[in-house]
Amino acid sequence: MPIYRVELSPKSRKQINDLDKPVRERVFDAINRLATEPFPQKAITMQGQDSIYRTRAGDYRILYTVEHSQLLVLVVQVGNRREVYKR
Repeated sequence: MPIYRVELSPKSRKQINDLDKPVRERVFDAINRLATEPFPQKAITMQGQDSIYRTRAGDYRILYTVEHSQLLVLVVQVGNRREVYKR
């Protein structure tokens, strides 16, 4: 299985840096696992946006896209489940 490169958007990087340390570590662990398994068992596509996937890290959600041709996982947003889906 190929290893994907994981990148953070500027918005997601700021969101992660604003988290408490234990939560930040849990989120980073989940993000790092995306490099070897970009579609974990509980990852699902966002309703109405087939190209954006979401996965969980406790009460936090990680929204990301996958570019197979470039072997790239791009994390676009990270946030508490109550807030991450608001537009």
